[in-house]
Amino acid sequence: MFKARVIIIGTVASSILGFRANLISALLEQKYKVYAFVSEYSQDELDDIVALGAIPITYELNRGGVNPLTDIKVTYKLSKKIKEINPDLVFSYFSKPVIFGTLAARFAKVPRIVGMLEGLGYAFTAQPEGLSKKAQLIKSIQVLLYKIALPQLDKIIFLNPDDTKDLLEAYHIKVKKLDVLGGIGLDLDEYNYQPIETIDSPISFLFIGRMLKEKGIHDFIAAAKIVKKIYPEVQFTVLGAIDSSNPGALQQSELDRLISLNIINYPGQVDNVQKWIADSHVFVLSSYREGVPRSTQEAMAIGRAIITTDVPGCRETVIDGVNGFLVEKWNPQVLAEKMIYFIEHPEDIKKMGYESYKIAQDKFDADKVNKRLINMLGL
Repeated sequence: MFKARVIIIGTVASSILGFRANLISALLEQKYKVYAFVSEYSQDELDDIVALGAIPITYELNRGGVNPLTDIKVTYKLSKKIKEINPDLVFSYFSKPVIFGTLAARFAKVPRIVGMLEGLGYAFTAQPEGLSKKAQLIKSIQVLLYKIALPQLDKIIFLNPDDTKDLLEAYHIKVKKLDVLGGIGLDLDEYNYQPIETIDSPISFLFIGRMLKEKGIHDFIAAAKIVKKIYPEVQFTVLGAIDSSNPGALQQSELDRLISLNIINYPGQVDNVQKWIADSHVFVLSSYREGVPRSTQEAMAIGRAIITTDVPGCRETVIDGVNGFLVEKWNPQVLAEKMIYFIEHPEDIKKMGYESYKIAQDKFDADKVNKRLINMLGL
């Protein structure tokens, strides 16, 4: 006999499998019946959700759409699916599921509704040249929808405290209850501690992320060029996908040129991220804004020193001067200076890497995080 029915509403099935599997397993262990709502999926992914022990439910959602009539229809259909299950709790994450999943759950008269925003996204990410008109429009629409949906939640959860200020306080959005989780957590057996035994030259720096401007790829490359002029043997590796449709993305032609000039190594998207982290000395994320970045958590768990930007989300991963350095955003020169510090003080790579590991054990252990999250969900 199960305790209660829990619906988790996400978008792509891969995010349920990649980032919610531990939560689902924890809920199942406590005898909850779990339904995983997904809008983008393959049959193999649905089968994998079943293998986890959850019940997959598919629904319609246009992640990038802004057509209000379409969204009203989607909300109505979603509400009917929720009502058929008659859950005790609906938990949604990501912007659109939080907005439309919350409204659908309220229409279905669900007794407890909780949403989690893992970051505020592109429209809330400051740019050196200011937000584009399109981003400003998207932000205005999002704020309006948040003002409608978030007060309907019994609780809203954020990953970092800056997001609460930049959304709730800045736009005077009233919510019933608020919690800050501080990262979604990792399976520390999967990302186990692999200390650097000896510091051999050349020092290697690793960047993991989509190659977009707001992820800081251009700043990472600019810093690499500065460092290479002084220490040409130093290695810079980038793992991540190219999004050539995005105007701010690193383009294939530029990537090819950087590889030919030996500025960066690019193995592409890889399945064995842990090995690439373990084979590097220092992890770098020069992003403009995050929720709490997963890639940095992975690098910390494995035991790597971190250089990251002093921006929302990223600053939750580094105690400056302890497990790495926080640097000013949009400033490749400062980023390069911290890289050079590690090249010239290699003993700190090991020392700060161990501090990263200790922080990850305390803050990002999925078992601990899921206990906190389940408590926040009121289960």
